[in-house]
Amino acid sequence: MHVQPGLEVLLDEPAPILGRKIGLVTNQSAVASDLQHAVRLLNAGRGWKLTALFGPEHGIWGEAQDMAHVDHSADPVTGLPVYSLYGRSEQDLVPRRDVLKTLDALVVDLQDIGSRYYTFIYTMAICMREAAPLGLKVIVLDRPNPIDGYHLEGNIREEKYSSFVGMFPLPTRHGMTAGELARYFNEVFHLRCDLTVVPMRGWRRGMWWGDTGLAWVIPSPNMPTVYTATVYPGMCLIEGTNLSEGRGTTHPFEFFGAPWLNPFRLADRLNSLELPGVRFRPHYFLPQFQKHAGKVCGGVELHVTNRGAFEPYRTGLWCVKIAHDLDPEQFDWRRETYEFVSDRLAIDLLAGSSRFREIVESNGNVDDWVAEWEEQLRAFARTREEFLLYRSTD
Repeated sequence: MHVQPGLEVLLDEPAPILGRKIGLVTNQSAVASDLQHAVRLLNAGRGWKLTALFGPEHGIWGEAQDMAHVDHSADPVTGLPVYSLYGRSEQDLVPRRDVLKTLDALVVDLQDIGSRYYTFIYTMAICMREAAPLGLKVIVLDRPNPIDGYHLEGNIREEKYSSFVGMFPLPTRHGMTAGELARYFNEVFHLRCDLTVVPMRGWRRGMWWGDTGLAWVIPSPNMPTVYTATVYPGMCLIEGTNLSEGRGTTHPFEFFGAPWLNPFRLADRLNSLELPGVRFRPHYFLPQFQKHAGKVCGGVELHVTNRGAFEPYRTGLWCVKIAHDLDPEQFDWRRETYEFVSDRLAIDLLAGSSRFREIVESNGNVDDWVAEWEEQLRAFARTREEFLLYRSTD
């Protein structure tokens, strides 16, 4: 039996939206198990009326690259207005209050990928925060965490490094679904939203995407496969450097490197660490856009050999550290504005702390920091427990 996403459950039991004018926050990944899209399904209202659409980063149909602003538009399928929640400034992340006031409920259906950096969960949280003072009901349609709901990894983001890639103090791999996070955000961070979460049917915490029976629909342009999502909690750190994270290739986040790196030395150094569940293969690649576009980069491809043992965040930290150590003169941190922030380095926003950067710069040991996470993760696991919706075992 397929897992049924919250969208299907709502359509089977539509009481939360009956008699209401609704808005929908969504993108191309919000499909039922037969691949029919939420926009068309909810626009064919049976006792409710869909009146407005809202698109997160990358746009409602997912065509825009990362950090590319998206304008308001009209939906080509329904003709409904599409209000962008990712414009030219940080203020454009917030839905327009005059539009929200025309609604009786705001439905959110977005596919998260299980990592603190991924911005859709913060679009959801901002919508909840803005809906609260209006008394506007928010209905979150839940979807699977594609990299399972069991594994936790990483440090808890420090308050100084709050941003759109880390609005709340989560670990890097949080092991929760979007619906569970909505419940967690609402209570722990006092969003005070009139919240309803429509759970999935048939999902269990230990499931990876391949266990769900659902087709993978890319939630963003550089998340082409579940394999990409598996490495992303660590390899997104490459965005905070002048290395290529493989954007502009067919394997973003699975490749990383730079024109000055020797891929064989890089692979040998990384493999010598004997990091669990992964091997590194030397590889040359040619990005077609973004960093080092049109230049051959020496780097590696990550091959995950045991996803249960694999530690994506620890692996990503070591990838950055070794690339720095092989050529510290040419390595640099990304210094341009990142996700609307220009007064702190991107690497600190992504790591949720300056500790990692300081370890790299002082020739420290990444694993000394890794050892400090254990108690933080235990505390997070205890706090999140009451907000979980699904059992730990099949």
